[in-house]
Order: sequence, then C-alpha cells, then structure tokens
Amino acid sequence: MTFPGIENARVRADLLAFLKDATQPGHAPPANAEQGRSMGGMMGMMGGRAAPDLKKLASEDRVQAIRYCGDTYHVTTADGKTRDFCERNLRFKTDSGSEGPEGAPALVGAGMMGDRADVIFAAPDEISVIITRDCNPH
Repeated sequence: MTFPGIENARVRADLLAFLKDATQPGHAPPANAEQGRSMGGMMGMMGGRAAPDLKKLASEDRVQAIRYCGDTYHVTTADGKTRDFCERNLRFKTDSGSEGPEGAPALVGAGMMGDRADVIFAAPDEISVIITRDCNPH
C-alpha cells in the first residue's frame, strides 16, 4: 500500500502534533468499545481488542454454515447474514478449553478492513462437518 503523503502543511502539522501527544505514556485516546468489537475495528489488527466471550455470542458472531466455492468461503451467521472471505483471509481455529465456544463456532473479526476473520470451533472434528463445497447459493 502506498501513501502519497499529506500536502497541506497545516493538516500535516496537526497530525504530527496529535501523534506526538497520543504516543506519550498514558495519553492514548480511549478506545471506542463498539469499534473494537466490530469486524473492521483497527484494534483487532493491532491485537488491542479484548477477546470476545465465546460462550455468549451475539447472533452475528455465531456461525451456522460455511459454504466453500472456488477460492471463497461464504460464512452464514445466526442472524441470517452471509459474509464472503478469500480463502487466505479466513482461519480455522479450535478452543476446547473453558473459554471455547458452545453450540456453534464463533466468527471473530481480524484486520482493519473487515476482510479477515477467525472461525473458532470447540473441537477439530467440528470443522469438516460444517464446511460444504457448494457453488450454488441458496
């Protein structure tokens, strides 16, 4: 990704002043809880987001089905919405411990643009059961 810079001297000076202040110990701006929770929140990419409670997932975070076609995973959640992920941008993980998901795999966002995510299963044998190879949307 290239960045052409900021031509406007005042805007550039304001940004530098903000960054200088924000990077001082104890001066970081407070994180917006909703932004950190969302798929597209920058906090997820930077690792600053608190881990979600995989036992108490909202409907948009509970995976109901995963359809694979070509190089794309189509992930349908309990709220009925389907999100598409390039196969390299969707990771499958397991958490069989006390903090792992119950009843349905969890969809946890990653990356700044909402184009990456993890699907966290309670056990490895759940992975192959939920993914179907199907290029015909229903």
